[in-house]
Amino acid sequence: MTGIASGNLLAAIVPRAAEEEFKTLLATDTLRIERIVSHGHRTADDVWYDQEWAEWVLVVHGSAELRFEHESAPRLLRPGDYLQIPPHARHRVTATDPDQPTIWLAVHFRV
Repeated sequence: MTGIASGNLLAAIVPRAAEEEFKTLLATDTLRIERIVSHGHRTADDVWYDQEWAEWVLVVHGSAELRFEHESAPRLLRPGDYLQIPPHARHRVTATDPDQPTIWLAVHFRV
């Protein structure tokens, strides 16, 4: 049988990395699932993400703050919290846990 893939979302986490890690777990023409590992990383103050695809994110470990351009305060995400981001909803990550890795599961998809 072909096409079967497996792994562990929590495997091979570097305890402290200078750069965020983006690992694609599955990709098709209309869907991409990735693991993101952040270590106190944040989006630069002058940058807003403005993505063509929708994104669903889940914080698996650690914590993060995510702010949308039209909101005055960031949203705090803890383990188990998820958020669906529509296409072109301008947003940025204002903080991730500085003391432990923040592990995200991100699902990018076309709507």
